[in-house]
Amino acid sequence: MTTRSEALFLGGRSGVGKSSLGNEIHVQLSAAEVWHCLIEGDNLDLAYPPPWEHGLAERNLAAMWSNYRALGYRRMIYTNTASVRFVDELTGAMGDAPVVTAVLLTADDATARQRLAMREIGTALDWHVERSDLMARELDRTVPGWVHRVPTDGRRVADIAAQIIGLTGWTGDR
Repeated sequence: MTTRSEALFLGGRSGVGKSSLGNEIHVQLSAAEVWHCLIEGDNLDLAYPPPWEHGLAERNLAAMWSNYRALGYRRMIYTNTASVRFVDELTGAMGDAPVVTAVLLTADDATARQRLAMREIGTALDWHVERSDLMARELDRTVPGWVHRVPTDGRRVADIAAQIIGLTGWTGDR
């Protein structure tokens, strides 16, 4: 088992497939008996009013990661729209200078709209589409060049997950 932690950050616009890919990566790593945890970053500070100014997501990540570390886990998959923009803050919350693989998942506007239409209903769809389009442009402009860009348009989730696992090198050992 590796002693230094490793983190895979999956980011990208709404509708790009972060949650689906996180779950598929979990399935493939589990089948290969690779120890890991999957954390949906959106759930770490999901509240109203949003507590962003309090660093609640990072505080909750620190608590969760500490619990996983105590049980012997050293690999984390973390999904969140903007996670690839905040790698330093998130790894700081982990507290153990992990080896990082960061992936910005991409999809064109039509693909994102189609996927969002399958999960959103009513007036929320228009809001999500607008925010997704804006975030795609912002991420494209602000995400560092060292972050891997992986397109999801017209590709099978299993194939994309296998590609991302390949980027991490997390195969075979625990």
